[in-house]
Amino acid sequence: MSTPLRVIRAGNTGNGRVPHGLPGPLPKGETMIWQGGPSWKHVAFRILHVRKLMIYFGILSVICLVRSIMLENQQMWWSLFALLFLGSVAIAMLSTFAYFVTKTTVYTITEKRIVLRVGVALSMSLNLPFTMVDSADLRLFPDGSGDISLLLEGKTRVGYVTLWPHARPWRTRRVQPMLRSVPDAARVAGLLARALAATSGQAVMAFDPAPAAESLVTAGGLSPASAAMTGD
Repeated sequence: MSTPLRVIRAGNTGNGRVPHGLPGPLPKGETMIWQGGPSWKHVAFRILHVRKLMIYFGILSVICLVRSIMLENQQMWWSLFALLFLGSVAIAMLSTFAYFVTKTTVYTITEKRIVLRVGVALSMSLNLPFTMVDSADLRLFPDGSGDISLLLEGKTRVGYVTLWPHARPWRTRRVQPMLRSVPDAARVAGLLARALAATSGQAVMAFDPAPAAESLVTAGGLSPASAAMTGD
């Protein structure tokens, strides 16, 4: 029987002050070790591919402009204006969505769990105790940011559509929650590795923060925290 993933609506669920990005106050004895989120630029360009869309409409506009000049056809000029308008609207919509994704996303790592507060229209928190995490993979980018994907234990299920864009691309059968475009990802990965290792009683080994899809984390008593990692 599948283990349901605990989904908590964001908000104050108890007495006391609710820390930013969490659904309720931290239990006694639990400490937050990191909190952050993606940048607008990374969400727009890496996840929503706004740069590629700009290039696409740019090429179409140049072709339409050249044909308008060569054919001296007024209808082609109207087609060019319509193309520029539609392209601008599409880019503006995706950029606005990227902005709201950034504003509504908070990733939190404590000594015992990972919490993802996500959702533009409906904010919710995904509570992932380390006991649910089989392994964590890191993909580093040249600017030092990176994606940390979480492979959950086999019986845990979460919906891809519900989690997107905070899910590893194309992993729809066994959905992997992902901390997208985390700044200073090597340091965050090291913090997560130590927390996972401490939970499973493992020793923390050296971690090479080279900017490539390389090493990082495993948990659940599988192997040391410097086990090989994969990237898309």
